[in-house]
Amino acid sequence: MRAICGAIITAGALVGLGLTAIGYGLRYQAFQDINPETKYLYGAPSLMIILVTLVVVVLVGLGIAFLGLAFHHHRRYVELLRHSESSAHPNVAA
Repeated sequence: MRAICGAIITAGALVGLGLTAIGYGLRYQAFQDINPETKYLYGAPSLMIILVTLVVVVLVGLGIAFLGLAFHHHRRYVELLRHSESSAHPNVAA
């Protein structure tokens, strides 16, 4: 469940990043034509805040997904060990 939640968070943030990229492209597509002396394109502060927030959410979502998946595999491994220990030493009726 943790891995699925992380994957959903990551997917939502990646969709947001794609929409932000479209927003940057639409806003600044002709910026060099309007102001050719500009060397660096930083963008509007509002778009930069959105971009940084979405990048952080992507990293958090990926972290949740990977840690959730690792915890899931560890739990299944422990269950397998518990199952193999009980089958290795069957109860002998006296």
